[in-house]
Amino acid sequence: METRALVGAPRGSRAAILRAGKRGGTGAAKQRLTRFDQVTGSSYMVRWPAMLPVSPVLPRKSQLWAFWALLLVAWLSLTPWAVDHHHRCSWLVVLNKFERVGSHFSQDRFLDQEPMDTVAKVFEKLSDSPVDTQERYLGFPYYLQINFSCTGQVRIYTVKRMISNSEELARKGHLMGMRPVVLISYRYPVNFYRWKIENLQVQMEAAPLRSTEHCAAEAMCVLNWYTPMPIKNGSVVMSVDISSNGIGPFIPRKRFYMNMNGFLKRDANEKVIYTIGYESIVMKSNNFKKSKSRPLWYTINHAPVLILGGIEGEKALLITDTNFQDASLVELSIDSCWVGSYYCPMLSFSATIFDAISTESTLFIRQNQLVYYFTGRYSTLFDTSHSSSRWVRVLPTECIKKLCPVFVNGNGSEYVLALNTGIHEGYIHIGTITDGLVSFQMVPTGWSVCDMLSGTNCTIDWATYIADEKNLLLLLEILNENLDKVFYLLSFNLDTEALDILYILPQYVPQASGDFLVLLGTETYTNTLMIPEGLFFNTFNNILYIWGNFILQRCLLRPEEGTRNPGAGVLWCWLGIYLYNRVHFIYLADFPKEYTIKYMVNSYHGEMVFVTDKEEIWYFLEGGYDVYRLVPSSGWNTYVFLHKMEHSSLFGDREYLVSVFYEDGQLYQVMRLRDLPEKQHFARQELYHAPPPLVSQTLGFHNNKTLAVYQGLVYYLLWLHSKYDKPYADPVHDPTWRWWQHKKQYKDYYFYLSSNWLAAEGVYIDMSSYQKLYNISNDHGLPEIVFLDKGTSFSFTVFLSSQEDTLMSAATLGTTFQVEKKLAVAVVVADPDCLKATVKQEVLLNRKAVLYKIKIEDRKVCYDQGLSGHNLKKTSMMIKVLGSAGKCFQTTFLGTSMQGNLMVPVLIGCPPGKRLAFDVTYTILHSREINKHYFDCVKSNPEMPCFLFRDLFQPFFLVQDMVTGDSGSFLGSYLLKVVGGGHTLDTIRDYTEEEIFRYNSPLDNSESLIWKTKVERTTRDKKFYIMSYLSPGIEWLCLENSPCHDITPGNIFAPEFFLKLLVSNRGVDTSTYCDYQLIFILHMHGLPLSSNRSLFIVIVSISLLSGLVVFYILFCILWPHIVKAWASLRWKINNIMASESYYTYATSTAGFSVHSHTVSEESVKAPSKAGSAGGIAEAEKAQEA
Repeated sequence: METRALVGAPRGSRAAILRAGKRGGTGAAKQRLTRFDQVTGSSYMVRWPAMLPVSPVLPRKSQLWAFWALLLVAWLSLTPWAVDHHHRCSWLVVLNKFERVGSHFSQDRFLDQEPMDTVAKVFEKLSDSPVDTQERYLGFPYYLQINFSCTGQVRIYTVKRMISNSEELARKGHLMGMRPVVLISYRYPVNFYRWKIENLQVQMEAAPLRSTEHCAAEAMCVLNWYTPMPIKNGSVVMSVDISSNGIGPFIPRKRFYMNMNGFLKRDANEKVIYTIGYESIVMKSNNFKKSKSRPLWYTINHAPVLILGGIEGEKALLITDTNFQDASLVELSIDSCWVGSYYCPMLSFSATIFDAISTESTLFIRQNQLVYYFTGRYSTLFDTSHSSSRWVRVLPTECIKKLCPVFVNGNGSEYVLALNTGIHEGYIHIGTITDGLVSFQMVPTGWSVCDMLSGTNCTIDWATYIADEKNLLLLLEILNENLDKVFYLLSFNLDTEALDILYILPQYVPQASGDFLVLLGTETYTNTLMIPEGLFFNTFNNILYIWGNFILQRCLLRPEEGTRNPGAGVLWCWLGIYLYNRVHFIYLADFPKEYTIKYMVNSYHGEMVFVTDKEEIWYFLEGGYDVYRLVPSSGWNTYVFLHKMEHSSLFGDREYLVSVFYEDGQLYQVMRLRDLPEKQHFARQELYHAPPPLVSQTLGFHNNKTLAVYQGLVYYLLWLHSKYDKPYADPVHDPTWRWWQHKKQYKDYYFYLSSNWLAAEGVYIDMSSYQKLYNISNDHGLPEIVFLDKGTSFSFTVFLSSQEDTLMSAATLGTTFQVEKKLAVAVVVADPDCLKATVKQEVLLNRKAVLYKIKIEDRKVCYDQGLSGHNLKKTSMMIKVLGSAGKCFQTTFLGTSMQGNLMVPVLIGCPPGKRLAFDVTYTILHSREINKHYFDCVKSNPEMPCFLFRDLFQPFFLVQDMVTGDSGSFLGSYLLKVVGGGHTLDTIRDYTEEEIFRYNSPLDNSESLIWKTKVERTTRDKKFYIMSYLSPGIEWLCLENSPCHDITPGNIFAPEFFLKLLVSNRGVDTSTYCDYQLIFILHMHGLPLSSNRSLFIVIVSISLLSGLVVFYILFCILWPHIVKAWASLRWKINNIMASESYYTYATSTAGFSVHSHTVSEESVKAPSKAGSAGGIAEAEKAQEA
C-alpha cells in the first residue's frame, strides 16, 4: 500500500488530499523512491502537483488542485508538448548528520537541537584567513543533502536507467556551474513575551561533494550538494525552498519542511525512536480501510509535528514533521483505562483516537472520554524540564465528549477547547499552552450555559475561541417545550462573563431560488431539518461559518455609505452589492441539503474545502457564493482513468481518503499586477546571504573540512545577528560590521594567497559575500502577509484586459458603463474601521484594458501602542474580479492557475524588526560640545563608555529598522526613568514602583531625586517629565535618600555608579503604533561625596595635618637636646659596659693561675677598688709578679 499527498493550490495555499490505497510498480521503482523520499520500509510518501500527471518528479508550482476538474480538457492539450520538450526534474532533499556527510543514501531525523563543537579544530588552522582564530566557532548537528531527479524522454526506461540519467544531468550541471540556491525561512515563535518576533531568512548556495561510496570512475560518480541546516533559538518550524541559479537543467522551485521533532529520543543502542509510543515499520491498507477521513487539526504556521487520529480500532496516530512528505504510524503508549460512572456513563468503548490536535510544542488526544497531552522536548523554545516523559492525563474527574481546535494563537499562547458532558454539561474547559506548560480553566465560573436557556437536554455541540478578543462562540442544542431541537449561536466573554444570544438557527433548511439567500426572517423553508455540525470563524476576514447539511456565513462588518459601486468601489462585506450587519446570515444554496458536512478546512488565503460524510469534497471561495463539488465529478473520474491507462504506479483500484488539508502560505499572483510595493519591506523579512567558501580543488568539489568551515561561518553569522539586538547602537547599522572591521584592510592579501594556491586548508572566504540584504526586488508579487504601522499604506495596480470588443462605447450606455460591467474589480477590507481602501480607474481603450490603482491605508484608530510584533490586529484585504470565480484561468506547462481572486492578510500594529537604540556615539560628541570636555573612566570599556556626574547629560536615540536597514534619529517624545541601579554591574537591582516614583518624579518631596531637567512638559498627572531630542538635558542630583548618594570610594578614584534607565514613548508619542521600550545601563563616574562625609574627611585630614606640623615643630626644637642626651647616654653605657667587661676578665684569670695561693689578702680584696685607676694599676703589677 501507499500513503500519499496530492498537493497544489492557488497563490501558494496548497490543498492536499491525503489518500491511502493499493498500488503497483516494480520493486526497483519502490526502492529508488523510498531512498529519495525519506521513508524506510515498504510504505513511503510521494507528493505531486495537481492538474499535472501525478508523478513525484514533475515540475511543480503551487496551484489549486481543486479546479482540475474544470480544466482537464484545456490542460491535456498542452501535456504532450511539455512531455516531449522538457526534462521534468524535481528537487530531492534529506537531512544528514554531521558525521554522515558524503553517504549518498543516508537520512536522519531532526532530533538534535543544540549547536555542536565540531568545527573548532578546523578554524584553528585557518591562520591566513579573515576569521579570528581566537573566537569560538560552533557547528550545527545537520546538513541538507540536495539532489534532483529527472524523467523527461527516458520515462520508458528502467528505474536504474532513470537514475543514471539524473546523475548524468547532475554532473553536467555541476561542470556548467549549476548551484542549488537554498532559502531557509524561520517561523517566529508563539510566545512573543519570551522571544523576539522576527521573520528571518538565510540564503545559501549548496556546495558540491562527491559521494564517499565506492566508485570505479576516476573523477566522480554520485554527486550531491550540501548546505548547513542552521538552527535558531525560538524557531521549530522551518521551510526550505530549493531553486536553481539558472544554469543547467530547468528545475522548478520546491519547498520542503524541516521541522524539529521533539517527540524523538535515542535508546540504549543510539537508535532514534518515538517517545509517544512504538513506531510501526509497515503501514497496511487495513489501517485505513475501515476508517473514514478525518480533519487535521493544528495551530496554523506554528506546529512542527502534525498528528492524525481516527484509525478505526487502533490506538495509533499518523505523525509527520515534514507536512506529510513522509509519515510514521505510531501506536501510543497510553493506559486506555476507563470505567463508566453515574455522572459519566460509558455508552461504548473503543481504542480509536477520536480527536488529535497538535500545537507548537504539545500534542493532545482524546480516547473515549479521556484526554491526554504530551509536551515534546524543544530546548530552543523552553527549558527541557517542561517536557513530558509520558502521556499525561488531564481533567481526570471530567467527562469530555469532544476536543475543539483553536487554529490561531493569541496573547503569546495557544489554546484547546474541551467540551463536557454528564454532570458538567454546559461548561467548557479552555486549555492554555505557554512554553510547553498546560493549564485548563473551566468556564463559566459557578454557573452553566444551559442554566441561562429554557429547555431540556441542553448540550454544546461545538465551540470556537477568538483569542485576541477573549471571546467564545458556542453552538448549543436544546429541546424546547414542544420537544423540537433548537440551535443557538452564543457568545461568551471571558473577561466580563457576559453571555449573549447572537442567533437562533431556523428549524428547517431555507428555500432558495438563486445561488444564495439572505436570511431576514421572511423566507420560506423546505421540509428538511437543519442539522448544524460545527462552527468556524476566520480571524482575518471576520466571517463566521455554520456548517452541517447547509452552509451559513455571516459577515461581522458594519456598512459604510457611499461604497456601493461594484466597479471601482470599496466593498465592506461579501458580495459587494449587498452590505450586511452582525445579525443576518447568508445561506449558500449551491450546497445540497441532502449531504452533511463533517469537517471543513480553511487556507486563510481565501479558499475553503468541505468534506461530507460520504467523503465528497466541495470547494468554496470566500467572498463569493458558488460552491463546487470536486470529488466525485466527471472531470475527476476522467483524470484518474487516464492515469490508470498510463499505468501510473500512483493510482490503484482501491483508495481511501485519509484527510484534506492546506499547506504553505506563499502567494502566486493570478492577476497582472504592476507598481508593486517592496515585498521584503512590507512582509518584514530579514534576509542574510551566506555562500560557501571557495575551494582550490580543481573540479570545485568540497570536502568535510571545507563544509565544516561553511558550518562555522553560518553559525557565526546567526550569532552576530542575535547579539546585534543590544541597547547600545554600533557606529555602523549592520550586524556583520564587527565581524570584518579589523580584517577588510587585508582583503587583497587573502585573495592573493587563494589565487596562488597558498590559502590555509585550500579555503578562501570572501568577506563581502556574507552580508545582510535589505532591498531584494527579484521576487515579484504581493507579500504573503503585510504589516502596517500607524498611518502607513501600500499601493499597487491591477491590469485587466479583455479578448472581446467590450470597450466599444454603446450609443445609449457609454464606454464607462461597459468597462464597469465587463472589467470590474472589487476591493474588500475585513475591518473598514481600521483600513481605508481607495480605487482609481484608468481606461486604456487602445489596449482594451483597464487599470485599477489600489491603495490600502491604515486609519490610525485600531491599535494603541505595543512592542514590536506584539498583539497585532489581524485583518485582511481581498481583491476580486467580479464574475471570475471558476471561470478565469491561466495555463502553462507548469500547470493551470486560477485568476481573479487574491487575499492578503494584514497585521496592524508595531511591525517586527523595529527597535530603539541608545546612540552613544553622537551622545558623546554632543557631550563634548556642550560641556567643552569629555572624560571617560580610568578603565574604559568601549561597549559601555562612562559619563561624568557633573556634566550635563543629553541622550540621543536611534530608530533602527532591521528589515530596511534604515537608522535615523528618534524625533518623537519619550519618558525616561531610572528603574534600577547598583555600585557594580553584578549588584544592579530593579527598583519598586514606589522607588521609581521617588527617584524620577518632579512631585517627589522626600529628597530622593536622582536627576532633574529644565523641561516643563510632563505627563497629565505631573508625575514624570516628557523628554525629546530638543530637551535641554539632564542634571544629575543623587539627593540624600537616593541610592547613588554618598557612595564610599573603593579606591583612590572618584565613586562610580551604574544606572538602569528605561526609555519609552508609550502614551506620549502619537506618531507610531510602536512602543519603543529601551532599557540600558549607564555608567556614571565622578560622583561627589555627601556634605557630612566631606566634612568628616576634611576634619580628619586637617587633624592629621595639624598633628604632623606640631610633631615637626617639636621635633626641630628638641632635636639638639635629644642628640646631646643621646651622646651622654651612649658614653655612660659604654663606660658601664667596659667596667663590666674588665671585671669579668680579671676574675676569670685569677681562678686559673698556679700562684693563686700566694696572693695577698689585699689583692684578694682588690675588686672593691677595681673601679679606680689605682686599683687597676696594682692589679697589673700583681699579674706581672
